[in-house]
Amino acid sequence: MAEPPKRSWLAEGWVLLNIAVVLVPLLYLVSISFMKQAQISAGILVPTEPAWGNWAKAWNSPVPQGVVNSLLAATSGAVLTLVFALPGAWAIARFRTGGRALNGLILSPWLLPPVVAIIPLLTLLRMLGLTNTLVGLTIVYALVNIPVAIWLLDGFIRRIPVDIEEAGRLDGAGDFQLLVRVVAPMLAPALIAVGVIVAILNYNEFLFATFLTQSVDVQTVPVLLAGMLSERIQDFGRIAASSLVAVFPVFTIAVLLQRYLVDGLTTGAVK
Repeated sequence: MAEPPKRSWLAEGWVLLNIAVVLVPLLYLVSISFMKQAQISAGILVPTEPAWGNWAKAWNSPVPQGVVNSLLAATSGAVLTLVFALPGAWAIARFRTGGRALNGLILSPWLLPPVVAIIPLLTLLRMLGLTNTLVGLTIVYALVNIPVAIWLLDGFIRRIPVDIEEAGRLDGAGDFQLLVRVVAPMLAPALIAVGVIVAILNYNEFLFATFLTQSVDVQTVPVLLAGMLSERIQDFGRIAASSLVAVFPVFTIAVLLQRYLVDGLTTGAVK
């Protein structure tokens, strides 16, 4: 019987250090959300008297509506991205569409600075009458992240045995039926993992949301938080509370879907 591996103090220390790097700023943000401006200026780490008014200001501000807008645009954009990316990744992986070059080049537009696409996108959305709307922002999010979704899904699709798809063809399944009834169910963990990654990218996106949404009722939460930072008199306690309101949905979704995210990113769909 093999002996259990010995504990590595170096590895455990490294893990604890990484946990501290992640949690300490977040915990200090929580502390600031309960401070008054004078306490923040004094450099106090823990508030002596909690300032609950910061949270009341955060809830009574446009931030909750911005969180809803961000969630709608992020999730809807992620779903549309997967709808377009799955057939593209399948065509590249199985039918060698575009040859060897396409698989490497498809990610190159995604690596360009996003600012170069602002003017063309703004012009196209104005022609469609979708400027300053969540629908237009959702479409932009969906299209922008298709390359990275195809790049991520390509590896998962290649892990699916070709024999399974050939067996489906022998049963009379066409390409569309094969993709929907055979490939997609086997890729469920990968689709969830890629969908979560794309949704988080959408939720945190700032540049496109800044230029494509001007009204407060359709702006996303990163834009609203940036507006607070640009105010003449900055209330850091209110900003901290608003930031935590914005972080909570993403943190909750990541925790709830952590098992699917890890499973999809590590093992793919084939066990």
